[in-house]
Amino acid sequence: MNRLNNRERSLVSLGAALASNCVPCIEFHIPGARRAGLSDREIESALEIADKVRQVPARAVLETALARTGTSSDDTAEPVSSECGCSGSDPTFGCDGVT
Repeated sequence: MNRLNNRERSLVSLGAALASNCVPCIEFHIPGARRAGLSDREIESALEIADKVRQVPARAVLETALARTGTSSDDTAEPVSSECGCSGSDPTFGCDGVT
């Protein structure tokens, strides 16, 4: 685990905390990210990307559940994507949108 610096570990921790829906984890890791030198804007960006990534499987689960009940989501819902959710829009995080 020593291959990641403190900033990188903080970014991973924030993503994991958000993905696991753990409020105490978020409350713990945001101050830690600040101590690691991340700005509030960098923290916000990491949280926004993590949220986009976690929404993809959440949307797929909803679609599957609705299909099993013979219902479908309304036409305004975003389509389910096979990509990770970040669309590779932020090269800072090294994702190229490929799963």
